[in-house]
Amino acid sequence: MRPFTHARNRLIFPFALITAGTLFLTACGSGTDDTATAATRSDAIPTADVVSSVGKDEAAAALLPSGTTSLTLAVSVSGQPPGTSILDDGTTLAGQDVDFSNAVAKVLGIRLKTQQASFEAILPALDSGKYDLGVGNFGVTDERRRTIDFVTYINDGQGFATRADSKLTKVTELTRLCGLNVATGAGTTFEATLEDNKHLCGKKPYTVQTYNEQGAIWSSLQQGRSDIVMSTINGLRYAVAHQQGVRFLNEYHRLDVGFAFKKGTPLAKAFQAAVNDLIKDGTYARILAKWGTTGSAITKSEISPPEVTQK
Repeated sequence: MRPFTHARNRLIFPFALITAGTLFLTACGSGTDDTATAATRSDAIPTADVVSSVGKDEAAAALLPSGTTSLTLAVSVSGQPPGTSILDDGTTLAGQDVDFSNAVAKVLGIRLKTQQASFEAILPALDSGKYDLGVGNFGVTDERRRTIDFVTYINDGQGFATRADSKLTKVTELTRLCGLNVATGAGTTFEATLEDNKHLCGKKPYTVQTYNEQGAIWSSLQQGRSDIVMSTINGLRYAVAHQQGVRFLNEYHRLDVGFAFKKGTPLAKAFQAAVNDLIKDGTYARILAKWGTTGSAITKSEISPPEVTQK
């Protein structure tokens, strides 16, 4: 696919505004023209309090290992809602994962010691004991279940987006990507899916371009270095709603998303009970409504369910 010309030029200046915000947030922001500044300010990030009224559930708390009063939580900061962003004070984290973590902590009556960590570093660090649990829109895959335990709290998955002027249509099979440059996040299920299936294209495979920051992914697409982006369904929908010149293509593969723990964790049953409490008392629905992800609701939390294979 050839890089676009006039359409491309219209996007370069707005994207400079996006990039300025993303550097400040250490991740991706979005927006163009007069919406760009708003999209990178904290007042563009939902901050409604949907957690403070949550009370402790003694039955759920009783499922915790004896003496558990606090846990170390690793959070991957993406900078793009509904993922985790940093507010203008430079320290406060806001995002769907943060709200779910804080709500579960209140149900269980424990304190979370939250630390920022890169997406690709969290899962390996759970096994070493550096963190007790991690969040970062971690999809539950059969590969990950071999070494990680999950407690599900939402259903998201894999999708595609491209430039508005692209002739690309719905991607139903990865062979539709043959010969293209595909941008995605490093260390993600998207990278693994793409790499595992590249051989299907034969002599004209697609090129997988990986980035550690969402801002770099969108820069690559906007400036014509990439033809298409593969990322989370909810993240893509938010991004295209706040940028000109890009469009959501389609969902590709749905995945359950969960809190991640070291394999064999004794914490899983307590967290599962806490998520189910939030579903029953309405807090769960309020969190999803806040982040615009109601379409990703689950009806009950599960512990490390098998990966759904159908698209």
